[in-house]
Amino acid sequence: MGLLRIMMPPKLQLLAVVAFAVAMLFLENQIQKLEESRSKLERAIARHEVREIEQRHTMDGPRQDAALDAEEDMVIIYNRVPKTASTSFTNIAYDLCAKNKYHVLHINTTKNNPVMSLQDQVRFVKNITSWKEMKPGFYHGHVSYLDFTKFGVKKKPIYINVIRDPIERLVSYYYFLRFGDDYRPGLRRRKQGDKKTFDECVAEGGSDCAPEKLWLQIPFFCGHSSECWNVGSRWAMDQAKYNLINEYFLVGVTEELEDFIMLLEAALPRFFRGATELYRTVGKKSHLRKTTEKKLPTKQTIAKLQQSDIWKMENEFYEFALEQFQFIRAHAVREKDGDLYILAQNFFYEKIYPKSN
Repeated sequence: MGLLRIMMPPKLQLLAVVAFAVAMLFLENQIQKLEESRSKLERAIARHEVREIEQRHTMDGPRQDAALDAEEDMVIIYNRVPKTASTSFTNIAYDLCAKNKYHVLHINTTKNNPVMSLQDQVRFVKNITSWKEMKPGFYHGHVSYLDFTKFGVKKKPIYINVIRDPIERLVSYYYFLRFGDDYRPGLRRRKQGDKKTFDECVAEGGSDCAPEKLWLQIPFFCGHSSECWNVGSRWAMDQAKYNLINEYFLVGVTEELEDFIMLLEAALPRFFRGATELYRTVGKKSHLRKTTEKKLPTKQTIAKLQQSDIWKMENEFYEFALEQFQFIRAHAVREKDGDLYILAQNFFYEKIYPKSN
């Protein structure tokens, strides 16, 4: 009976349990806040230590301008594939070059030949690397990839590019040769006067719409080796994939050009600061180069081209590039309310030794 008298009533027991649970939650919340504060303090200390190290290096001598010199020595090559919105993108570079203080140079080859002679390769590499007055520089032109390491160059240029669905690119190029575009409407094109539609060309087995004409994006990325231009070469496609992954800083797709520009601005602001806003407000209206008189091919025409092994290889390369671009984008941006925004820096340095005095 004595034991029963000192036991708490059930309601008080319940209140005691609830109070205990609330207290534990409060303590866990406080511990979490302390952990977050500790983490912030560690990051602040790490940033302070990094700044101290940088200041010591600055006081030590000539390293103070190393980062600045690297940016001022930067060269970007955009070996643009025809009919992939390349003019739209290069116009953005032209609009920004005065403001961001860099040079833009168009590589104009005779008859738009994408393969340079060996002696021109040597001249081009020498120009790119030693022409200090043109640095930082943005070079663009319809030239296939050139491996600078073959010429003993220590600091290679940064390669970027944009590719397009292979059939859409061929259709655009087909009508461009006949009717031109709204960029230079008065210029007479090579096939001007030929009114034959792309569907009619494919149905008749014409040379201008043959599957072999699809073979362009692979050799542009493959390079200056003879096998790159051997239509249907598996080696060429493998080499193009290798170069895309290992030699190109970023490769976008025509269908997602704005995202490509956004990523470039985030990663290379020295050249592309302001590019995204410029493209959104001006570029989409004034820079998009539209082929006139273009008629979309029928499903039958597309199906016929897709039977070709050449289309299958070019499409495989396109899908490969698209997957790589989407992977890079997924790790660089986030979506909010239907808009994309660039992620802020998501790493920091800590445990920096030896400790500064």
